[in-house]
Amino acid sequence: MAKVVAFEISTQDPEKASNFYSKVFGWKVGEANWGYHPVDTGSQANGENGINGGIALGPSDYPHGVRLQLEVDSIDQALEEAKNNGAQIVREKMEFDEFYLAYIVDPVGMGVGLIEQK
Repeated sequence: MAKVVAFEISTQDPEKASNFYSKVFGWKVGEANWGYHPVDTGSQANGENGINGGIALGPSDYPHGVRLQLEVDSIDQALEEAKNNGAQIVREKMEFDEFYLAYIVDPVGMGVGLIEQK
């Protein structure tokens, strides 16, 4: 079963969004890395609950808004199942140092990130 591990806010103005969420909700927003600002909404080490995520500069052809990031056992299998069940593959599997990442849009228009740990 895939579990929600993070969120991502996609925008054409990540600095403005970072400033807003930091000031209004007290989120700790880090410096951008590859256009992605990491967001800490609560540290479990301090006994706080929160799902962390990020604020990213989204390309103009990518759905804007909030996407859930789901951790899956196999991105390849998840992409195949998603495609077979009406999803659009927006970004094929990409490799990063510690994980793989892909983006889909489900049949009702919700953007979803898929993460597979290495």
